[in-house]
Amino acid sequence: MRPLPPLSALRAFEAAARHLSLTRAAEEMHVTPGALSHQIRGLEDLLGVKLFERKVRAIALTAAGRQLYPGLQTGFGQIRDAVASLDAAHNSNILVVSTSPGMTSKWLAPRLSRFSNDFADIDVRISSSLGSANFETDGVDIAVRNLPAEPAQNAALEIEKLADISLVAVCSPRLIERYGAVKNAKNLARLPLIHAESFSPRVPIPNWGEWFGAAGISGPDLRRGLHFNSADHALDAAGEGAGVLLAHDLLAYDDLRTGRLIIPVRLSLPSGRAYHLVWPKGRKLTQAAEGFRRWIKAEIAAMDWKTIRGRPGTAGE
Repeated sequence: MRPLPPLSALRAFEAAARHLSLTRAAEEMHVTPGALSHQIRGLEDLLGVKLFERKVRAIALTAAGRQLYPGLQTGFGQIRDAVASLDAAHNSNILVVSTSPGMTSKWLAPRLSRFSNDFADIDVRISSSLGSANFETDGVDIAVRNLPAEPAQNAALEIEKLADISLVAVCSPRLIERYGAVKNAKNLARLPLIHAESFSPRVPIPNWGEWFGAAGISGPDLRRGLHFNSADHALDAAGEGAGVLLAHDLLAYDDLRTGRLIIPVRLSLPSGRAYHLVWPKGRKLTQAAEGFRRWIKAEIAAMDWKTIRGRPGTAGE
C-alpha cells in the first residue's frame, strides 16, 4: 500500500483545489503563494502525476486532480466539522449570524432585543457583509441572504426561504407636502427619483423603468435623481425627503409602519428574489442557531404585509 503523503501537502492541494487560486489558498493557510506552490509540486512529484494545469492568471484541475479532490474535500470537511463541534461544545451560547448591511440595519437590528429577551443565555454576534458567508473559515453559524426566489439545488448548502421580496415606491410625507398630492403613477413621475442599484450583472432586479412600464407610463426621465448601491443609504435618503425610492418592501417595513415613509402609489413589482436562511448541508444546527431559525421565521410571519404592499401589476389611485 502506498504510504500517505504529508498531511500539509494534502491540505495545500485541497485548499488550492477548493479556491482554484494559489493566492487565496495561501491566505487561508497563512503561507506565501510560493510556499504553497512548493508543497503542491512536492505532492505531484510524490504521486507521479500533475494535479493542476498552470495558466497565466489561473489554475485548473487535471483529470488526476479531479479524481483526488472529492475524497480530500470530504475528509478535510469532516476534520473541520469535528473541530467545530468542539468549539460549539465550549461556546454553545455564542451565535454568529451573517447578513447584508441593509438587512442588518433596517430590519434585523431593531428586533434583536426581542431575540435576546427570549434567549437571554445566547451571545449574538452579527457579521454584516455583502459577500457570501464562509462557514468553514469565518465561524458563521447561519446566514440570511438575498437569493433568487427559487434557488437552484446546492450540494453544499441548506437553503430555506423566509420571505419573497417585492419592490414598492416609497417617499417621505414631507415630499408630498412639497410637491402636492400624488394620485397616480403619472403624478409620481414628476417627483425626484432615488435609485438603489446593484452594480453586479448577476443580480438583476426591477428598476424604475419597469415600474413605470407596469403602471402604463412611458417617457419619464430616469437619468435624474440620486443613485445608491446600498439599500439602507437609499432608504435613509428617502426618509429625509430626497425623493421617491423603489424599495425592498421588507427593508422599508419599519419606516412604513411608523409613518416615516409612505407608499404614494400602490403598485408592487415582484423582484424574483427572496430572503433565505442558509447553513452548511449535513451540519446540524447548534441549539442557538436553531433557536434563531425559529425566532426569525416567527418574526416574519407576524409582519402585516397587507399594509405595505401594493396590488401587483396595478397602478392604483
